[in-house]
Amino acid sequence: MTSEPQRPGEFELIARHFAPISGRDGLGLLDDAALLRPSRGYELVVTADALVAGVHFFADDPAGSIARKALAVNLSDLAAKGARPDGFVLTLALPKGWTEDWLAAFAAGLAAIAGEAACPLIGGDTVSTTGPLTLSITAFGSVPAGRMVLRSGAKPGDLVLVTGTIGDGALGLRAHGPDRPEWIARLSEADGAFLVDRYLHPQPRLTFAQALQLHASAAMDISDGLVGDLGKLLAASRVGAEIDLDAVPFSVAARNAVMADPALAELAWTGGDDYEILCTASEMEFPSLVAAAQAAGLGLARIGRVTAEAGTVRYSEAGRPRSFARGSFVHF
Repeated sequence: MTSEPQRPGEFELIARHFAPISGRDGLGLLDDAALLRPSRGYELVVTADALVAGVHFFADDPAGSIARKALAVNLSDLAAKGARPDGFVLTLALPKGWTEDWLAAFAAGLAAIAGEAACPLIGGDTVSTTGPLTLSITAFGSVPAGRMVLRSGAKPGDLVLVTGTIGDGALGLRAHGPDRPEWIARLSEADGAFLVDRYLHPQPRLTFAQALQLHASAAMDISDGLVGDLGKLLAASRVGAEIDLDAVPFSVAARNAVMADPALAELAWTGGDDYEILCTASEMEFPSLVAAAQAAGLGLARIGRVTAEAGTVRYSEAGRPRSFARGSFVHF
């Protein structure tokens, strides 16, 4: 008969693995709440995301990668609002059979991205569950008063822009999953590894946040797919758009995947897990955004224009109209 491994209790677990990540506002994780102190003239921006094993990541993914992704997707939301990260709270529901080695690796991954983003842990809760590993992060950021970039500010005539490259995360999920698709064998090992890394380790575009504050009319991050998320932004702004799919930026790896299987182009446009910034801006502000993207080491692609026809999005590919049965990932 095997005995259960020795595990720390809740308070020892917090003190050992999470208190070292906490910032000033977390009060050493010794209290029941945190105390945020926004600077004078600033407003708080709050975002939350839950991740569940088997839905948002594979249960056997590296613990550090799970932690990085959990915080990164929240940081991506803050970046899209033009916000500077200030701190986050973590709710962690550990399933039966967790080990301290797993938790140490999780905490190390969390500490790494929290340090990179200057976004300390300031509180949360740790519980057990009979279900799958579940974690939720609520992140706090700040913007100068009145400067948060909404989804609802796009205007007819604005340009539609995206940072980075689109489709890597969705393709990386397929490449990383247990049932390897046939097209993977036609990619180089480097291309496959690049796509998987983009899925496992989203890259929040925090270095572009201030430029969005100053120059964008509307913005959001692309988590559920370019086509679907663009629809959300346009609906919030009560406008439409004309989009040239040939202008949507693909990485070399994604382009090679599409060459191996042309049907993957639709997955790239609709599949999600990109965590790039989708924004709109006037022609006058566009050069400033391009310069800011270059300074941040990011690509910024012009993929279309906002129109006055609310609810109407016209997509074209190779000069021909294109439509989509489903625009993005949906939970329900």
